[in-house]
Amino acid sequence: MILRALPTRYRALSALTIFCAALNASPASGAPEVVVVYNSRVPESKEVAEYYAQRRQVPKDQIIGLELPTGETMSRKEYLEQLHQPLLKKLEESKLLIFGPATNKPAGTPDNFVPFRKVLEARIRYAALCYGVPTKIAKDPTLVEPNTEKLQPEMQRNEAAVDTQLALLPISDQKVPWAGPLPNPFYNITNAAQINTMNGLLMVTRLDGPSAKIAKGLVDKAMEAETNGLWGRGYFDARGLATNDSYRIGDDLIVAAAKSSKLFGFDTELDEKPATFTAGFPMAQVAVYAGWYDQTVTGPFTRPSVEFMPGAFAYHLYSFGAATIRTANNSWVGTLLEKGATCTMGAVDEPYLTLTPDINSFVSRFLHGGFSFGEAAYASQNCLSWQTTVIGDPLYRPWGRNLNVVMKDLESRTNKLVEWAHLMVVIRNEGMGSKPQELASYIEAQPSHRQSATLTEKLADYYWAKGSLGDAVDTYEVALRRGPTPQQRVRLLIKAAERRAVYGPDNRAYAHYNAILTENPGYPDALKIYQAMLPVAKRMSNAAEMKRCQEEIARLTPPPAKP
Repeated sequence: MILRALPTRYRALSALTIFCAALNASPASGAPEVVVVYNSRVPESKEVAEYYAQRRQVPKDQIIGLELPTGETMSRKEYLEQLHQPLLKKLEESKLLIFGPATNKPAGTPDNFVPFRKVLEARIRYAALCYGVPTKIAKDPTLVEPNTEKLQPEMQRNEAAVDTQLALLPISDQKVPWAGPLPNPFYNITNAAQINTMNGLLMVTRLDGPSAKIAKGLVDKAMEAETNGLWGRGYFDARGLATNDSYRIGDDLIVAAAKSSKLFGFDTELDEKPATFTAGFPMAQVAVYAGWYDQTVTGPFTRPSVEFMPGAFAYHLYSFGAATIRTANNSWVGTLLEKGATCTMGAVDEPYLTLTPDINSFVSRFLHGGFSFGEAAYASQNCLSWQTTVIGDPLYRPWGRNLNVVMKDLESRTNKLVEWAHLMVVIRNEGMGSKPQELASYIEAQPSHRQSATLTEKLADYYWAKGSLGDAVDTYEVALRRGPTPQQRVRLLIKAAERRAVYGPDNRAYAHYNAILTENPGYPDALKIYQAMLPVAKRMSNAAEMKRCQEEIARLTPPPAKP
């Protein structure tokens, strides 16, 4: 159960001296600023590490194998003795981190202040934990820490995600508390270079998932998106909560993220109805997805395939979405990765709503800010040493180049993905107030739109918006002939059917509805389709089809709930 309020005791922890030095510049660039960590007891873990290192050209001294538990959970003792301390030792021995002596004593500190070492030089900013490295540190009921009883009861917990605990490795001399979350001073930061080990934070993500093959694929899809761009559509699933609802903050973050997605230039859909996307919802060509709050995997993600684009980010906010990630059996994180997402985040245990990642902060930095995945993930978390695990290539930077550069590159290679660049141009201009006629004219001027179902669909949308209804419905039907993806074809058939039902003729509308059912046996939303077909059949005075629709509606309608 996600609780609704940020515990007041959590705010008081900000007095702890965690990052006391002024922010420094990023370490000098050169080799990739990542250390790759694998579990030497899991052969596939080493395979993932070596594959990632080869793809990202990581030097051998930045690949470290450690003997770790083979399950997803480790004890605090195992974490310290088998992961944290050996890793820190190897980082120092290889001079990936160089610490100064423990002589610092800031002015005004109490006499009992214990000096601690600080990182003076660093060759790494990120750690990539590979498939086989545990994800969660189990609760230790024997651990007794001073002042823990002063925390709100829900915060008197010492279990944590390995990722956001290990992120504090550069300041481990400070003996930070285990119980409760610790404030993240880099939350909502706008200068990504300031998030680095010399300032006290190691950005820890993982190459993981239901299989080693999926884990390896995360870097492949990331690098493909870096080469060709992250393209596709944004899908955001809020719940339409009232402003006085205690859970409203979750809705607000998702709605804000949808606005950021559209402002960036993604064709974005925001659902604010109480229910989540249905299984039959045509989630085509996904670049970004964020939704909440289903305890079991639902909607389009229960279908055999989801159309994730290379580089796609997907996130479902649920308290135990990453309780296990090495299975797609009712695991949100595992399922999203198995279906093709390139990066995601999730909670290994109850985080409480206000201590989950700020999804709007993530989306805005990942897209608009040009942050890497690791940078955006850690800039979006208001706390550390808590429950969030971060899955994806930390170096993945989808928008290190501006749109014009990417568009020219795609055009020079005659790459079909240039259609998405043109779509991004019109969406951005739509956001700045351009009229449907202007946007339609831009698309019409692009020769590539004649081979693009994506641009043709958008052209039809603009025709409809400016009142050219006949041109719009004809153009949706043209888009159907221009090679849409399977889920895009369902989108187009729904649009064509709904708008033919308004404009006519009815027999064309009915044919489009019928095509959805015949082309997709077992279509999950068949009841909705038959309910839309029935009035069209009545207007056509087609008794046989009226009877068919009525019978199917009766068959598919669930029985009323018992009191």
